[in-house]
Amino acid sequence: MNTTPKQKQCASVIWITGAANGVGAQLVSAALREGFRVFATDVDEDGLMARSASDSWPGQTVIQERLDVRRIEQWQQGCARLMAQWGRLDVLINNAGVIKPGFLLDTEPAEIDLHLDVNLKGVILGSQTASKAMAAQGHGHIINIASLAGVAPVPGLGYYSVSKFGVRAYSLILAEELRQHGIRVTVLCPDLIKTAMYDLQLDYPDEAALTFSGGNPLQVEDIAKCVFSTILPKAPREVLLPGHRGWLAKVGNLFPTLTHRLTTMLSKKGKAKIARIRS
Repeated sequence: MNTTPKQKQCASVIWITGAANGVGAQLVSAALREGFRVFATDVDEDGLMARSASDSWPGQTVIQERLDVRRIEQWQQGCARLMAQWGRLDVLINNAGVIKPGFLLDTEPAEIDLHLDVNLKGVILGSQTASKAMAAQGHGHIINIASLAGVAPVPGLGYYSVSKFGVRAYSLILAEELRQHGIRVTVLCPDLIKTAMYDLQLDYPDEAALTFSGGNPLQVEDIAKCVFSTILPKAPREVLLPGHRGWLAKVGNLFPTLTHRLTTMLSKKGKAKIARIRS
């Protein structure tokens, strides 16, 4: 895809993790259309390069680099390269994440580590690295992608839900602490998105039932539109997407004793939907 950057934004730099596919790749394309210079990173270096080639990311405005978000030294090396190349960092989008459906009783220790290290620790390390660079320049915006599973607990996706609760809490605390440095922080909590994670969860109808209890899944374009049309211009501290599902999740948390009844009803709906999709 060939893009023509908007000259008014040509100096702005955005760092996007998990950029090889799904939401991350869509965010790169949207950022290029908006005129940003893009630092695109992913642990899958081959996938990242393949995406760059297939989407024709322009070499003069996109840097691609392998990044394992669990490694602070890789965050620091990436930031050093970015600053040496372009001298500024305006936006960080912590998008990289993993999911492995499973009930808490059955979860292997390695799966616990994977969820917490990638989904939560990765966000913390990235935000800390970026915020130091942003504080030095006096401005910046960190966008952490959590989930509605970080607003209401989701049985069957326990450690994913735990990690996203952590991302949400961390982001809201970070927003208050970084305000004095001119840095804005937003946590985006979307519902199910039609990506590879969607396809993966179809293979776990019992564990992922609640995931499929809503309406049609969000598209990657919905996430990009939210980021560039709402979050960057307005800098809200939290965005629930879609709003009605987000507020349902919040209301459910106000009445924990009703959780079992609501979960039972939504699980049946989700299992029926998975069966229809797979048939």
